[in-house]
Amino acid sequence: MSLIRVAVIGIGNMGAAHARTLIAGDVPGAELVAVCDVRKEMESWVASNFPASVSYWQNAEQMMASGTIDAVIIATPHYDHPEQAIQAFQHGLHVMIEKPAGVYTKQVRKMNEAAAASGKVFSMMYNQRTNPLYIKLRDLIASGELGEVRRTNWIITNWYRSQSYYDSGGWRATWAGEGGGVLINQDPHQLDLWQWTIGMMPVRMRAFCSFGKYRDIEVEDDVTAYVEYANGATGVFVTTTGEAPGTNRFEVNGDRGKIVIEDGQLTFWRLRESEPEFNKRFTGGFGQPECWKCEVPITGTESGHPGLIRNWIDAIRTGATLIAPGEEGIHGLTLSNAMLLSTWTDNWVELPIDEELFYEHLQERIASSNTKKDKSSSGSQPADLTQTFK
Repeated sequence: MSLIRVAVIGIGNMGAAHARTLIAGDVPGAELVAVCDVRKEMESWVASNFPASVSYWQNAEQMMASGTIDAVIIATPHYDHPEQAIQAFQHGLHVMIEKPAGVYTKQVRKMNEAAAASGKVFSMMYNQRTNPLYIKLRDLIASGELGEVRRTNWIITNWYRSQSYYDSGGWRATWAGEGGGVLINQDPHQLDLWQWTIGMMPVRMRAFCSFGKYRDIEVEDDVTAYVEYANGATGVFVTTTGEAPGTNRFEVNGDRGKIVIEDGQLTFWRLRESEPEFNKRFTGGFGQPECWKCEVPITGTESGHPGLIRNWIDAIRTGATLIAPGEEGIHGLTLSNAMLLSTWTDNWVELPIDEELFYEHLQERIASSNTKKDKSSSGSQPADLTQTFK
């Protein structure tokens, strides 16, 4: 294909931004030809804000079957991501989805199976994978510079949200509307980067989630999780929307030093020799390996959402390697599902998780949720249009 015809499903904050990126010509080889949103009032908004060449659809599946598009960007509510992606694959379309991959791994696994069967290009909007800091961290670990990973600690508490934020939409912070709280809404990028940078997933987890601890909501707004890895390493993940000022600090310790990412900076404390080698030869009682604070060159700029869309289009047109393969969205979701399941069962959880057990617990909470999910919904989350499209 010389020019990929792209449609955006769900014209909320992110969907509108992706549509504008395409219209602006920031993605060579692609053109925006259609947008879809279940809200009928969006038709006039689309006509006023997009070129006449961009058609408006209210029914996503009809648009997918029309033969007028080659690829879709899905920016709808969380529960709809896997369902609409599967429909797109069935219609022979390439797919990019906003984070998270879905709400529960059972549905995301089905989406991944559909993607594999379709042979189409599938990508996730994990834009933080284009951040040079995390790219460098991943490189330092994969190349062995840090040695074997021994401990990870991520404190990500700068997600402060007021009660007015949660009150702005009836779907917000509900099991039926969003499928969770801070883990599914604010943290998907960190949960992805956590396992992507260190190159491994935990084997078991014990987590403590608090529901409505700081705000009048039904989902989690404060989480502390402890994980263990197959090599004996451990990790802690702490997050909340109820603290100010917050912290964003990711620390990874290996047997050759420590790397910290905080305040937009990467710092590498490198041991002159590995800790096991030092320990083997040292006989002086008190002492530790010689440590150097290294200035690590960070090159490149974060290309963000436009960069990922360009990468996805390049993968479709030329077979370029995907930065964020869609199938990998299940990893971060597994971590958040495990945190909730550990709390709900008040016990350790082995990874991969018991998907059926998680689904059962989730359904119980959906049944009593303050917001009942509208099964006919396939568009963006309800919002004040004057606020959404400024």
